[in-house]
Formats: sequence, C-alpha cells, structure tokens
Amino acid sequence: MLTFYDCTTAPSPRRARIVLAEKGIHPEVRQIDLAKGEQLSEEFRKINPACTVPALVLEDGTVLTDNAGIAAWAEAIRPAPSLLGFTPLEKALVASWNSRIEGECFMAIAEVLRNTAKGMKDRALPGPHNYAQIPELAERGRARLLHFLDRFEQHMQGREWVAIDGFSLADITAGIALDFAGWVKVDVNEGRPAIAAWRARLAERPSFKL
Repeated sequence: MLTFYDCTTAPSPRRARIVLAEKGIHPEVRQIDLAKGEQLSEEFRKINPACTVPALVLEDGTVLTDNAGIAAWAEAIRPAPSLLGFTPLEKALVASWNSRIEGECFMAIAEVLRNTAKGMKDRALPGPHNYAQIPELAERGRARLLHFLDRFEQHMQGREWVAIDGFSLADITAGIALDFAGWVKVDVNEGRPAIAAWRARLAERPSFKL
C-alpha cells in the first residue's frame, strides 16, 4: 500500500502533495502534526529517522523522504504529464531552476522563520537534533529573499511558466516558496506584476487548492 506522511500546514510536504496530484497518484494519507512534535515520536522515527515530512512509503516498503526523490519516482512511474521536462534542454532548465529556487528562496525564508519564531526556539533546523536560533541568519535570510524576488520578477516578465514553455516542477517549488514567504510577512505580489500574474495562474490549478 502506498502511504504518504503529510502535514497540511507545512510547505515542504505540500510540494510532494501537488506533485502526486498532478500525476494522478493517490496514496493513503497519514497526517503528522508538526506543531505537536509528532515527527519526533518513536513511531515516526521508525519510518523516517530524519524526523521530517514528506515521507512516501512505497508498496515494497521503501521510504522516500525528500521532495527530489518523490518527484523523480512519480515522473518515472507516471511519465505523463511530465513535470521534469521532455528534451535534454528542458530537463536541464527545470532542474536548474528548481535547485536555484530551493537554495535562494526556500532556504532564505527558512532562515528567517526558524531563527525568529518563538515556537522554534532551539529548533532552528528540522530533524532529530536541536539547534539554537541565530538572529543574524534571519537578517541575512530576509535580504536574500528580497534580492531573489527582484531577480525572479525580471525573469517572469513575458513568461507564462518558470523554466520551460509548460508547467513544471520548478513552478511547484517556486509557487510553494512564494506562498511560504507570507509566513515571514513578505508580500511577494506587491510591486511585482509578473509574479502576481503567474501566481494567479497557479491558483487556478486544482492541485494548488490542496
């Protein structure tokens, strides 16, 4: 039985949830309440010792514990509709933009949130170990995020989708990342019409309503 460990309030498992929905893959879903620390329970550690979601348990018992692995698996077993691109160039562009968004946007937001939120005191990094918050990292993260948004707005001018002519994994990653920016009180649409128009297109997709 295909089983997906999710948390509906968290951005990271939402990425995998959208990938699976776009592919028409419908696993059994089990919710992990991160606010209650259920990811740190002994029961969940047996599934994912890294204590993070998403986690996708395949029918043979293999556990995929990150978005990259889940997306690669989903693309392999359900090639259409493609989320990773068809041609060598498309695949390269999707992979490049996906990596850039993760490193320059997602991680920047996480730096702000995890180093300022009171509920994340001594939990500045996800996983089984505790790490102290570093306020200076939050300041750096906010600056990195704003710089990324400026570059992304320029990139999206005259474009319908992020990496290639069609919707791809890069759009999923960027869409969730920019939603995540609201957690640190950054209005990504303000003064950025190209981003706002692209986000409106994303919002029309059924998978983004999950």
